[in-house]
Amino acid sequence: MFRVPFLVAIALAIAFGGGIASAISALNASVGAGAIQVGVWHAFPKAQTAQADPYAKAHRARTGKLLYGSAEGLTFTAETDESGERLIATCSYRVHGTPPPARIFTLYAARRNGTWLKPDSALPGAYNSLALPRRPDGQIEVTVSPTAKPFNWLALPDAGNFTLVLTLFDTPAAGNSGLISYDMPKVEKIGCGHE
Repeated sequence: MFRVPFLVAIALAIAFGGGIASAISALNASVGAGAIQVGVWHAFPKAQTAQADPYAKAHRARTGKLLYGSAEGLTFTAETDESGERLIATCSYRVHGTPPPARIFTLYAARRNGTWLKPDSALPGAYNSLALPRRPDGQIEVTVSPTAKPFNWLALPDAGNFTLVLTLFDTPAAGNSGLISYDMPKVEKIGCGHE
């Protein structure tokens, strides 16, 4: 007597559960529809434009952030190092290379939800291109680590997994369909613990 309603309830639970899980997975995706990936860095260049696809619009709505228009800037995030391992705040990383051309850029560490990982007030928690000393060849080199390092050090509080956020302001890359041809800085793990 209860067999048919029970089977219907199971079928509905599977259908609704699967639909909700696939929608959440699509919204949490950092690559895919509307996204581009250059090395370990990914961005949604059309998320704030009229050409944004439904997934990019949903991603923007879910994060609840105002994004930059194509003439204003472009935000890249990196969740893994060059070997594909998740970034974790107990390890140290070297970010080096040449970012795409921009009037100014910023680099900081953030939680997975995008909020800034603010270290103690006396420690460097972010850099911008105007205050970031470069190597003689013009490339940037920043060590992201929980312990102090020489040259350019970006302090990490103990926060588990994190992402690196590189925002380019007033950049030709934001409106460029050939963005993948640009080089992006490498993110390499240099050790964990007190190494």
